[in-house]
Amino acid sequence: MSRLATARGRSTLLPQRHPAGGGENLSLLATLKGILASLTPGERRIADRVLADPEAVITSYIAELSAVSGASVGAIVKFCRRLGLKGFADFKIALARDLAQAGLPAIDGNQNGSLLEKVFHFHTQNLTETLRLNPPTALERVSRVLERARRIEFFSIGLSYPVAYTAYCKFVLLGLPASTEVDAHMQLITATQLKTGDVAFGISCSGTTRETVQCLQVAKSKGATTVCLTNAMKSPITEHADLSLYATPSEIKYFQAPLASRVTQLALIDVLFVSLALKHKNRTAGRLQQSSAELVKRRMA
Repeated sequence: MSRLATARGRSTLLPQRHPAGGGENLSLLATLKGILASLTPGERRIADRVLADPEAVITSYIAELSAVSGASVGAIVKFCRRLGLKGFADFKIALARDLAQAGLPAIDGNQNGSLLEKVFHFHTQNLTETLRLNPPTALERVSRVLERARRIEFFSIGLSYPVAYTAYCKFVLLGLPASTEVDAHMQLITATQLKTGDVAFGISCSGTTRETVQCLQVAKSKGATTVCLTNAMKSPITEHADLSLYATPSEIKYFQAPLASRVTQLALIDVLFVSLALKHKNRTAGRLQQSSAELVKRRMA
């Protein structure tokens, strides 16, 4: 069992339906970033210090982390245990393993390389962390639910809506019964019409978008299976999702951070698209060929 798995009878900082529960490669740093918004002020101070300089934490004593974070030694131990770890020593071991597997997850002005290299490196690391946050079993469960759905409705607004629209376009290309509304009021009306056998798929970077969360809540009350894709673990949208997928959280420190959130979301949509396409290769090939034959007629000579 993962060292970050929820311990029996213990209040945990990790989301109850975390897709990587039991996975050996769960990213500690990505998880800390994902639950920042749900932490208490004291827990947030500890997490901020860890994320600011994880290498320093590995070589520090617990008293040193207490001094720089302003949290008591007892609070740090409790924080580690709520992550499913036995104590600070285990926390440092898990952190060291995380750094060894993924490297430091930050880009700053002192990093060597061109701007192009920095931006691509940033996206590469976010994609790697996203891969570690979503084990194959979690993606397969979502893929199976979508494959069997009578109807798939996407809910999202604002900057996350292009991701939902892209997903809708990809799934329609496969012949799946997918749809989405651009207007938030129409989305809510659509949510009230879903029922057992339907899938409500909500996409929200923050996981706190009121309109999207409400649509999933309503759809769930009508019997629909609910799925969410978010960059924030343990956020309100996950409370109303039967299945959750997590894109790597990105704090808004760089101009490319918002884009990084969308890149990782789109990568997960692509995984679902490929998974569903491969389940029925012959049918998929036929539909893609039919679509291509018509679309090519619209190209300029």
